Amino acid sequence: MRYVGMHTQIMRNNRLTIMLLILFPVIILGMVWVFLALVNYFGNGYYDQYGNIVHQLDAAIVNYYFMNTIPWVIVGVGIWFTIAYFANTAMVRAATGARPLTRKENPKIYNIVENLCMTCNMDMPKINIVDDPQLNAFASGIDKKSYTVTLTTGIIDRLNDDELAGVIAHELTHIRNHDTRLLITSIIFVGIVSTIMSLVIQMMYNAFWFGGLSSRSSDDEDNRGNGLSMIAVFIIGALCCAVAYFFTLLTRFAISRKREYMADAGGAELCGNPLALASALRKISGDPGLNNVKRDDIAQLFIIHPQHFAPGMMNLFNSLFSTHPDTKKRIEILEQF
Repeated sequence: MRYVGMHTQIMRNNRLTIMLLILFPVIILGMVWVFLALVNYFGNGYYDQYGNIVHQLDAAIVNYYFMNTIPWVIVGVGIWFTIAYFANTAMVRAATGARPLTRKENPKIYNIVENLCMTCNMDMPKINIVDDPQLNAFASGIDKKSYTVTLTTGIIDRLNDDELAGVIAHELTHIRNHDTRLLITSIIFVGIVSTIMSLVIQMMYNAFWFGGLSSRSSDDEDNRGNGLSMIAVFIIGALCCAVAYFFTLLTRFAISRKREYMADAGGAELCGNPLALASALRKISGDPGLNNVKRDDIAQLFIIHPQHFAPGMMNLFNSLFSTHPDTKKRIEILEQF
């Protein structure tokens, strides 16, 4: 594993964040154009002399409506991103059931975080806790006001002080490297694409069942047209699902596994005890996850992704597109420090 400097990693993550900010609206606009093109193609047909329906695409009309939708898409994406940008902390807390941890409640954790922050000369982030017996931790936030380190009650109770320092140092390194900003940005836009996909499918479903497309008719041509309309609905829905899935894979590639190796290396250097971090990872791997978290995008934030792989080919497929490297390999590297 070839490590790069922290400044290089920060610059790389900043470039990826900018790339995602540009790429997401482009993908959404691409989905809109394909949607309009499919609707135009299947809705712009006629019967030839043999009674076969012939479809044709009127690109001029598609481009006309597409140009009219561009401002609405940009404004909609901008509003969504602005809201999510300022509400990301509340969104993560709601998804994980986290709550603020007070100094009075656990002075030991505050002391560990303060000492590590003073060591690396960084501002102290907020500290949240999740009432969950499983072991995990994550960092979140996009700026100094929202940077947060979250720990479960299980990890606090079952790790010793040195191991806790290693885990917290790992999460602080994510913040210092701007990993959390990249992750939160990707989560926001994945949510936009998923919502648009759901709305398109719901609109097409309503149009089919309540817009008269499913009405019965004794006319064979009407029945044939209704059947083709239903096929168009499934094609558009499948296409949107495929684009959304491709987008998810693209995001996972953008959020490279290398960030976890970098956070491990930075955390080991910060706490001064790589073996303690290795020991913590070994314990966490035995009982990772959060019972209340069902969203995979949020799980990407965890120090160890609670992956429950299916056997066989699905195991191989999931591992190829995992955002986290193999825990055993991470431990081996730390033990060689």
